[in-house]
Amino acid sequence: MNRYALLFIFITALLDAIGFGIIMPVLPGLLMDVSGGDLSSSVRYGGLLMFCFAVTQFFFSPIIGNLSDHFGRRPVLLFSLFMMCINYLIMGIAGSLAVLFIGRIISGIGASTMSTCNAYIADVTPEDQRAQNFGLMGAAFGMGFVIGPVIGGFLGEYGPRMPFIAAAVLSFANMLFGYLVLKESLQPENRRRFDITRANPLGTLAQMRHFPVVIGIIGVMFLYNMGHHVVPATWSFFTIEKFNWSPREIGYSLGFIGICMVAVQGFLIRWVLPRTGLRFAGIIGMLFTIVAFIGYAAANSPWMLYMVMLPGALGALAGPAMQGIASSQVGASQQGELQGGLSSMMSLTSIISPILMTQTFGLFTSDQAPVYFPGAAFLLAGALTIGSLGLFIRVTRGLGAATAQQPRR
Repeated sequence: MNRYALLFIFITALLDAIGFGIIMPVLPGLLMDVSGGDLSSSVRYGGLLMFCFAVTQFFFSPIIGNLSDHFGRRPVLLFSLFMMCINYLIMGIAGSLAVLFIGRIISGIGASTMSTCNAYIADVTPEDQRAQNFGLMGAAFGMGFVIGPVIGGFLGEYGPRMPFIAAAVLSFANMLFGYLVLKESLQPENRRRFDITRANPLGTLAQMRHFPVVIGIIGVMFLYNMGHHVVPATWSFFTIEKFNWSPREIGYSLGFIGICMVAVQGFLIRWVLPRTGLRFAGIIGMLFTIVAFIGYAAANSPWMLYMVMLPGALGALAGPAMQGIASSQVGASQQGELQGGLSSMMSLTSIISPILMTQTFGLFTSDQAPVYFPGAAFLLAGALTIGSLGLFIRVTRGLGAATAQQPRR
């Protein structure tokens, strides 16, 4: 394995995650500024922005994944980073809700960065090491959550638009970095012709039906991500409503979550997976995720919220385990298609879940609430994760040792 290539792709994913994390603490303020509404109404606009982003990504992710199987990972990744730069710039100068929505649609077209990174990992990593290196992508996202929200919280003190401009600059620098140092990972002999009949959500699922375990894992990840979107969709609104946090305090909390994710996916996962195997690691991760969601809903003080973040971080074992199992089922020429299909599925959850979670939060914090309960969305997320755990246990029960168990080193 080319370790330098792995380092390059890790840094690329890290910088992209920083750009995403920067805007989270100030998004409520920007929406209230542009819409002229209060927090309860702005959270609904936040959900609709995520909805538009996800719909666009749902249709374009399979196209991007199939294009990367044909042209290679490098040009597709650079295109994605360019589109993200344009998105942040538009959102930073937006003077109306319509312009904000245009920015998110553009972002959805190019938002295949992580799926292309995962395909790159599959290209350059032996099968028995993929889950650990998928974990590195999660660690990069976690580090972005450490750095990005903290920067966003500080920049947010100078206005809600400043972090978006900073994110645009970082995305552009990221694109230049990739252009200079990122080498192609998909060899010509492993490429396949682009086929538009496969480059759509239904076409991708039709191809994946030949891999029963992959279809099952897609179902597991659908339920899991339906619940997991509660954090990006409602965290800022939840902590403002319940604890009256400032952008800086929101940034600190997201930074702490990021530190915990880095510890788990960057370091702990490399000790856990060889000893537990992918299946058991996935079960452990989902159980801790359930505990975290229930804990967030019940927390009555900030210190309790921080305490719950610790077991919540162990939930980060689940994603790489699921990715590792799915990736082991397909060949080199279909890794981009697989990752595009998984990204499309996650986009589908991004279409449904943010609306569901933000509307649930809005309902239970409004004047018309049947019962005032800001943590209602987290309880709903916990119930969805319980469903994903049950399906995961069933789907992976028959896996052989070579797939379900990582070899000891």
